[in-house]
Amino acid sequence: MTEEKQNEQFDETNDQAQSVATEEAEANTHDSVEDVEEVEEEKLVEIPEAELEQLKQKADEEEEKYLRLYAEFENYKRRMKQESSIMKDYQAQRVLTDVLPALDNMDRALQQDGESEDFLTFKKGVDMVYNDLLRSLKDNGLEEIESYNKQFDPNIHQAVMQDSNPDFESGVVTEELQRGYKLKDRVLRPAMVKVNE
Repeated sequence: MTEEKQNEQFDETNDQAQSVATEEAEANTHDSVEDVEEVEEEKLVEIPEAELEQLKQKADEEEEKYLRLYAEFENYKRRMKQESSIMKDYQAQRVLTDVLPALDNMDRALQQDGESEDFLTFKKGVDMVYNDLLRSLKDNGLEEIESYNKQFDPNIHQAVMQDSNPDFESGVVTEELQRGYKLKDRVLRPAMVKVNE
């Protein structure tokens, strides 16, 4: 055999081998695609309608639980913020309530009369302390309850005596026996008053 013929035969054999390899590769690829399609079909298992409904119902229940819990948490946050704000507004209440008897005693001391120079000097000093203390307490929210010549209000007044004064209308406070105080809108102590009948 000549060298040319040998080369031709070699080329033909080579071409045949390549074509067989290509056919096998295509067959393998086709088989792989079919295998993948079969696996995907296996994954898409049909769920019975009843079981699907149960799963949907369970998902709805879980979502409802979550929404309830979220709403409760939001309410808790709002309540805590509100309580914190109230505590901040009324934090001075306890101190102010404890100081009220001292204010009463100073008020009584200022109502005393005397003629001596020592007494007047002492009274002036007590008056200055009383006014400074009252100013500081007012800066912290303390308010005096107005009573004299006002209509009796059981929310802010405590009637301890009854009066029959023709100069006042019925139900009007004719005398304040002890001052009342409040902190913002909260009554610390009602005013003790005498009310016209």
